[in-house]
Amino acid sequence: MSDIGKLVQDPPKGPIEPVRLGLDDVIQFHCRPGIACWNACCRSIDIQLTPYDVLRLSRRLGIPTWRFLAEHAVQFDLDPHGMPGIKLKPVEGGTECRFLREEGCGVYEDRPAACRYYALGAMGLRRMGTSEVEDIYFLVKEPHCLGHKEPRRITIREYRREQGVEKYDDMNREWREIVLKKRSSGPTIGAPSERSFDLFFMASYDLDSFRLFTQSEGFREMFDLPEAELKRLEEDDEALLAFAMRFLKQVLFGEQTIPLRPGARERRLARRKDKIEQRLKAEAARREAHDPRYDEPGEDEGKGKSD
Repeated sequence: MSDIGKLVQDPPKGPIEPVRLGLDDVIQFHCRPGIACWNACCRSIDIQLTPYDVLRLSRRLGIPTWRFLAEHAVQFDLDPHGMPGIKLKPVEGGTECRFLREEGCGVYEDRPAACRYYALGAMGLRRMGTSEVEDIYFLVKEPHCLGHKEPRRITIREYRREQGVEKYDDMNREWREIVLKKRSSGPTIGAPSERSFDLFFMASYDLDSFRLFTQSEGFREMFDLPEAELKRLEEDDEALLAFAMRFLKQVLFGEQTIPLRPGARERRLARRKDKIEQRLKAEAARREAHDPRYDEPGEDEGKGKSD
């Protein structure tokens, strides 16, 4: 299962057929209970998680997203600049999926999009000079998988519907576009600050922390949202995830879709300036208080050896 998790990265390398497939192309594949390779694909995993994956799995386990990330995920870089991605953590000291049970997947109804797609590899492609993201697919034929020998033929469109992946793609579409735009942008957008990485991580994966952020005094001083919308963000996970994508586009690319309160930007800049000045004053005060780190060399220390 080493290649199926790379939904927004480069085309997978390894046991793939070098043929680009579309929704109406037909594949021969069937995974079913009783097949000799049942669960083999879950014993050596490398599964990238999307924002909707994290949301579904955390709700399935009944834990907040920050706890899910701490206990069940590992971070990796989505691009050379360190844009944070998330993968599902295998069992401790092994490669097997942590949700694999004797009877099969223990979170089957909420399994990640990558698992739903198998044995397909899927990715988004933006052509030069266009803003549209094209979905393309690849057939993955790993040695252990016997599903390709099953006599069932099915279109990719039918397979996606059967596996319930359409909802996942809809919920992740804007996030995938953000990642693709970020990876293909020039140096200015391509090298964001550490603060923007932190915001990207929170808005993408740690939705419960992002919810607290939208409820904070600082957020409400900055953004001019109706109370009804703020209430919906407090109660509706999917609405919050959609809003998080709007927030990221505004922070990363300057797409102004969330209205600001009059004077909010100026007030924030003034507060930031005050904080910098306070730090400079504190630094000067430490020097004046003869902090040993800033003492001048003593009389003896300043003398040469010849004295």
